[in-house]
Amino acid sequence: QVQLVESGGGLVAVGDSLRLSCAVSGGTFSRYAMGWFRQAPGKEREFVAAIARSGSAHLVDSVKGRFTISRDNPKNTVYLQMNSLKPEDTAVYYCAIDSNSGGFFVIPYKSREYDYWGQGTQVTVSS
Repeated sequence: QVQLVESGGGLVAVGDSLRLSCAVSGGTFSRYAMGWFRQAPGKEREFVAAIARSGSAHLVDSVKGRFTISRDNPKNTVYLQMNSLKPEDTAVYYCAIDSNSGGFFVIPYKSREYDYWGQGTQVTVSS
């Protein structure tokens, strides 16, 4: 059974950095496209970043230039490096797997394309 475990969240100040990790077990990581989503209190879950099997990535405009997504296939782990954090980045961050990605270069960015989800890790940016 595929499992995802996120880590790296916490309480930080404006302008600080965090690196989220998502460790995957029980599957063939290199065959998955991976994504990060977030959900703030009272808001719907939103796409943050995704990375294809090829390593090509896409980020939502609000985090471009501040966040980076990467993957380490031998470690079965995907990362979200978050720099210059803002209060509006406060949310629970979820890692997700698209196990049926249409191709090596496909970057899924819709939540319905993902079929496995982690439990989430809280990121709080204090002003």
